[in-house]
Amino acid sequence: MKIKLQPQIGAAYEELTIDKPVTVRELADRYQPELPYRVLLANVDGKDEELTFLLHRDCSVRLLDMRTYSANLVYQHSLSLIYLKAVMDVLGDMAVEIENSLNKGLYTEIKTPEPITTEQIAAVEGRMHELVEADLPIVREVYTREEAVEIWGAYNYPEKSRLLEHAPDVETAKFYTLEGYRNFFYGLMTPSTGYIEHFELRKYRRGVLLRFPHPSHPDRIPEFEDDKKLYAAFGEANKWHHLLDILYLEDLNEKIRSGQAKDLILLSEALHEKKVAEIADRITKEKRRIILIAGPSSSGKTTFARRLCVQLRVNGLQPLYMGTDDYFVERCDTPLGEDGKPNYENLDALDIDLFNDNMNRLLAGEKVDLPEFDFMDGKKKFGRRITSIRSSQPIVIEGIHALNDTLTEKIAEDQKFRIYISPLTQLNIDVHNRVPTTDARMLRRIVRDYKFRGHSAEQTIALWPKVRSGEDVNIFPYNGRADVLFNSALVYELSVLKKYAQPLLEAVKPEAEVYSEAVRMLKFIRFFDVIENEKDIPNNSIMREFIGGSVFVE
Repeated sequence: MKIKLQPQIGAAYEELTIDKPVTVRELADRYQPELPYRVLLANVDGKDEELTFLLHRDCSVRLLDMRTYSANLVYQHSLSLIYLKAVMDVLGDMAVEIENSLNKGLYTEIKTPEPITTEQIAAVEGRMHELVEADLPIVREVYTREEAVEIWGAYNYPEKSRLLEHAPDVETAKFYTLEGYRNFFYGLMTPSTGYIEHFELRKYRRGVLLRFPHPSHPDRIPEFEDDKKLYAAFGEANKWHHLLDILYLEDLNEKIRSGQAKDLILLSEALHEKKVAEIADRITKEKRRIILIAGPSSSGKTTFARRLCVQLRVNGLQPLYMGTDDYFVERCDTPLGEDGKPNYENLDALDIDLFNDNMNRLLAGEKVDLPEFDFMDGKKKFGRRITSIRSSQPIVIEGIHALNDTLTEKIAEDQKFRIYISPLTQLNIDVHNRVPTTDARMLRRIVRDYKFRGHSAEQTIALWPKVRSGEDVNIFPYNGRADVLFNSALVYELSVLKKYAQPLLEAVKPEAEVYSEAVRMLKFIRFFDVIENEKDIPNNSIMREFIGGSVFVE
């Protein structure tokens, strides 16, 4: 048997000849002492496989550690299983909800009769360390869908049972067992508990933070930063979901099947519009004039900014809308990235001095010759946009660096109002399986890139790690500076995006480097029922920015 092996990310491939079947784990163990981080997963002929996978024929294998998104998810799933097992061992059969990402970890709630105490959390964390040190096997069990429905019925997890019951395309269901504790996860696992070396439990508000390393530093827990606004935004999303009577995915599917999609769309959009109006009212009351909007890719920044302008006009203001792209430095002055190519996302790619000068002169009521950047010849053009504004007019500015103080360092602080926008998905598949916000954003981008930029799903997925890396540097570190956070997620959106994204994902061929990610996304969206009729989605909806028909985006 010939194996073409890449022992770690970026390494050269090695040609191996092995005379008998071998598990990926056995293969990884040979190289582990020389590798910087623990191998958690393998990509075998383009498909992600657990380390227990048996190699028995000629194949290509890439060993993956936590620096990759797929291996990071394996770590999260395995850690969650250990956490749930430890809670049962320490506190008994308590209901536990794994709700959303927060503060560089997962926010969870343990439904104890009285508020969870620091001592109880310490005991659970201690038990988790015992389970890890014992290096206990995590056993994979496969059942038919009918058997799985019965198991969850017996375990009293109706949201899991209902979802599988109404998913005829799902023939089998994977369960994982740890020392007698059994659960169901929509993802892969490590072969044993000993792989989960770094974690931390922390009491937070009503719940518990389950914290783990970031892919950029797989061997340490990131510094704790209390993101209060993000917590509040998730709490608001939770209230909206209760208003809509949707707690888990199957609740959404049932509403679609029963013909309630129209009401769901209209109510969801009304909640968005009310929030935008509230933000506009606050800006008006506080008389802020520089409105700065930033957020990660596919957040719906353009549509939100335009809707905010409309609401400001309702309040009697006449906002000037602009982006920061017109303030790029000359193409020849663009800073280079580590790859030697121009890095247009670097803050130094913008003419900050000119931007600050223009904004201050506008605020002072002067006529200003605003630049227009010509992307064909890479230079700013002047004389095309000579503009002035009245003393009451605000300027709405959208850009990836909008919350970075350096961009507006020469503008008076009392003039600024900062808004962070992101689709913070609160709809979870079930009580233990969440919908990662980054997956929802990537689906948005796959659909938009295909419809408006002619990109395939393969191209979009391949670019995504670079997009995420840029966000980690330019956007996420500054979201705490925001005066307000707008959650652009719509509870119904994945049921609309599915019919666009599914054929695009299915078109990714097995030999493509991103095939495993396409397969993972397909497995994830298969549980969503489709909303076929889109006529009730208004033309100013953030959803229209991705599927088309937007009044704001051409």
